[in-house]
Amino acid sequence: MKAGLMLAVNPKASREDNDFYATDPFAIDVVLPTLKNIGLNKNIWECACGKGHLAQRLKDNGYNVYASDLIARGYGEVKDFLSTKEKFNGDILTNPPFRFAEDFVKKGFELLEEGNRIILFLKIQFLETKSRKKLFEDYPLEYVIVNSERICCAKDGQFDKYFNRRKSRFKKTGCRTKKRKCRTERVY
Repeated sequence: MKAGLMLAVNPKASREDNDFYATDPFAIDVVLPTLKNIGLNKNIWECACGKGHLAQRLKDNGYNVYASDLIARGYGEVKDFLSTKEKFNGDILTNPPFRFAEDFVKKGFELLEEGNRIILFLKIQFLETKSRKKLFEDYPLEYVIVNSERICCAKDGQFDKYFNRRKSRFKKTGCRTKKRKCRTERVY
């Protein structure tokens, strides 16, 4: 087990200073059919883009992506999403720093134009807390997409350091080679 991967079971592992754990771009391949089915907007803001893993995969799939991040990591514009005032006419899709996920939910709803969505890649545990009950009452979930396998995230976006990435039957490499399925559930 490498430090930075399984932090929940390794309390001695050091966290990345700005909570930057990049999501494998393969995550887009897994959820894109479901997102298209529920009406993903062609205009997307990836507001915690890191090194562009998700943003670039969305662009490769024909989406108009505005990418930004609080920290300059060589991709996108440097912009503090949580301080932004301008509305966005499109969907917001990102893997936010987990410790700021609630703030991203609130800010995303504030910035979205009517009819658009905020789509966040979060651990399922985000749903399991009494302290977020008010958040979900104020900002109700429309869909929860649960992947049957864990999507890989890597500290500082260093996938090659932490994972043995092999070619899969999909266009790009993923952390595992099994076909992954998504399930969509309406949450009331």
